[in-house]
Amino acid sequence: MSQIVQSPGSPRGATAVTVDSAPQQYLTFTLGGEMFAVAILNVKEIIEFGTVTEIPMMPSFIRGVINLRGAVVPVIDLSCRFGGKPTEVARRTCIIIIELEQDEHKHDIGVMVDAVSEVLEIARSEIEPPPSFGAKIRTDFISGMGKVGGRFVIILDVARVLSIEEIAMLTQAADAGGTEVA
Repeated sequence: MSQIVQSPGSPRGATAVTVDSAPQQYLTFTLGGEMFAVAILNVKEIIEFGTVTEIPMMPSFIRGVINLRGAVVPVIDLSCRFGGKPTEVARRTCIIIIELEQDEHKHDIGVMVDAVSEVLEIARSEIEPPPSFGAKIRTDFISGMGKVGGRFVIILDVARVLSIEEIAMLTQAADAGGTEVA
């Protein structure tokens, strides 16, 4: 639902500003018992966890690559990316394919999660700013805290979590040091 707002004193017929108050849709998923969400517009598809080809000398959070209809797609273990232990593969483990745009190029990146939950609509008024401290993950990875049914859902900033530049830097650091970087 959009609202047209005209600033006071603006001449009649002047261009009005549209304020988007419509709820946004988010794909929710669990990771280590916590509920997370990503904007549905970033989600390309969800696939069953299958064969992931490991690549030597990569940071621990890069689980490997998959073949997605002929394209090589890197798979990030979000639990490791957030500084936790590697995700144990279970029956509901899946890979969410996220499409990121950088420098006018689109990149597909898979993120490994414990289980996908549902698509939720969260009104902007129900989203709080990220906490300044106390979160189990880096606060710059959080775009907001959505209030859903009396509890919080951590809304991720996928551009930061899956920053291609940062992942490349960490990979180079792992190559240079000969050790894994988390």
